[in-house]
Amino acid sequence: MKEATGEANIPVITIVLIAIVLAVGTFLVNQLLQNTARKAACTGAGGTLYGNTCTVTLSDGKKETCTLSKCTKSNAYECKAASGSTLIRCPE
Repeated sequence: MKEATGEANIPVITIVLIAIVLAVGTFLVNQLLQNTARKAACTGAGGTLYGNTCTVTLSDGKKETCTLSKCTKSNAYECKAASGSTLIRCPE
């Protein structure tokens, strides 16, 4: 009887390990995609990304810093400066 329960546990352990690897992999890929989208939004506006902050050089040569936040209706990001201006807008 011990042999039968031992043999049944191997597939269960294998399935659990596969589920753990998939969960960790999904989390890492999701983080990578979010980081890439934030960086693309910032560099698309001519800025440089540091963490969640984008520094954009304006047409008059001044630099403005804004904080990236995810748009509600899409996977894009918008960037609002402390002055209240929006440097990167959400797509409509």
